[in-house]
Amino acid sequence: MQLLRYGPAGQERPGLLGADGRIRDLSGEIADIDGEVLSPEKLARLSRLDPAALPVVGGAPRLGCPVGKVGKFVAVGLNYADHAAEANMALPEEPIVFLKSLSR
Repeated sequence: MQLLRYGPAGQERPGLLGADGRIRDLSGEIADIDGEVLSPEKLARLSRLDPAALPVVGGAPRLGCPVGKVGKFVAVGLNYADHAAEANMALPEEPIVFLKSLSR
């Protein structure tokens, strides 16, 4: 099961990519693809759906960020040699892990 979000920026809808290569609309099942929907229980429920029974999305819609309502994420800095070289910094002994918050 390949989940995705499609539609204009800021107005993305949840969908999945069917085995036939077509995007299917999931908005009748879930409001968005977010942290809650990515829980094991909700993913198990979605995996039991028959993609062929979901509406086909016509045209070639824009694909958006795959997960909505992201509040923060963990990032790794200087994680490859070229990045360290571009920043004129030595390769770190340990990964540089930091948090980025999108809240204001």
